[in-house]
Amino acid sequence: MTADDHVLARTEGHAGRLTLDRPRALNALTHPMVRRLDAALAAWERDPAVRTVVLDGAGDRGLCAGGDIRAIHDDVRAGGGTASAAFWRDEYRLNARIARYPKPYVALMDGIVMGGGVGVSAHGSVRIVTERSRVAMPETGIGFAPDVGGTFLLSRAPGELGTHLGLTGTAVGAADALLCGLADHFVPAAALPALIAELATDPADEVLSRHVRPAPPGRLAADREWIDACYAAPTVEEIVERLLDHGAPAAKEAAGTLLGRSPTSLKVTLAALRSARGLDSLEAVLEQEFRVSCAALSSPDLVEGIRAQVVDKDRNPRWNPARLADVTEEDVARFFAPDAAFGADRPLFGTDVPAPPGERPSME
Repeated sequence: MTADDHVLARTEGHAGRLTLDRPRALNALTHPMVRRLDAALAAWERDPAVRTVVLDGAGDRGLCAGGDIRAIHDDVRAGGGTASAAFWRDEYRLNARIARYPKPYVALMDGIVMGGGVGVSAHGSVRIVTERSRVAMPETGIGFAPDVGGTFLLSRAPGELGTHLGLTGTAVGAADALLCGLADHFVPAAALPALIAELATDPADEVLSRHVRPAPPGRLAADREWIDACYAAPTVEEIVERLLDHGAPAAKEAAGTLLGRSPTSLKVTLAALRSARGLDSLEAVLEQEFRVSCAALSSPDLVEGIRAQVVDKDRNPRWNPARLADVTEEDVARFFAPDAAFGADRPLFGTDVPAPPGERPSME
């Protein structure tokens, strides 16, 4: 590891170990970290001695809080966003590599797993949550939209659960992450050290059989009635109206959350989620997300949202436009156009991309 890549990459027995190592920043991803992860995965893919890859995060707070959004804020203000677009190009390619990785990729989604943390974990073939897990795509709160393949994952959650999570940015625990297809197995946090040690010698499926337990109850299953009824509406305005009219306290709470989010981000996110349902591969969704993300670099809400949340921390963003009614269809369509400004008119993936993800690799 170099001074700036903040990834511990090593082998233990037959396991390749990747540890995100920025605990003071809750392991937020930087461009050097993305490149280091990708290089390690490429090397281990060709190494027959490595049978399993294990990803975790340093510290006791979580796997990863997302990308380094302060760096994005500073880049847009000082450099126009070019470095951020380059970061996303490599990050989204890494997400696709993880999704089609030919060896078991065991992601330990313990603690906080948000944004880019979801991207490096929830596309893996073995996704483990614990009683401490808090999984979220909170981008609309900073004037952005779910990326790193988040719209691919959320658009395939049961009913309208993914729409609810994508628009509100709500963090979910283990059972709800399992329900939404963001994770595969529950393992108590206290068992993770033993699980990691055993993966160095034993096949992943055997290790899982010894440690997987039933998850504590979640809450989304009980909320499906109002979530599916309200979020099936065709527009964000009507979703908010249905939530306010429904009667369930949680529905009104969700409406209040939405009314505090970036109006532009809400409309772009809804359009992205609906579009992602019709795209047949993660790669196709990542191409769409790259266009959306690059367009956000020239939108006032991204810098303003990050300013309010992590720079000045006044928690009082001044969105522009400030009302849902003032965000036009043309405003939304601009985010999906292949703009050449940041290379969003060039594909992320060549014609030699492997088959889209679907079949999980064998855990042998």
